Amino acid sequence: MPKIKTNKTAVKRFKITGTGKITRRKSHNNHQFLHKRKSARRRLEHEPEVFQGEQKRMRRLLILGQTKAKVVKPVEKVDKVALAAEARATLVSMLG
Repeated sequence: MPKIKTNKTAVKRFKITGTGKITRRKSHNNHQFLHKRKSARRRLEHEPEVFQGEQKRMRRLLILGQTKAKVVKPVEKVDKVALAAEARATLVSMLG
């Protein structure tokens, strides 16, 4: 089975946010800013989310749906009452 490779052109054009949304860059945002209004320049700063119909295709190009699941270590439950009792006992033994 061949390795699954990420599409490098897609990586350069799209960004994945912390919440998993895929954002893109707006068009007309390369040059000739002098004749554009200030409000238009501000609007071009924002990176909109990729259209919902294209999300599946973008995820396939970026290989997001096929990543390995993280192994989560089980967390030991701490009995706070027992810890408090032990702390109290050590304090009493030190004082008495």
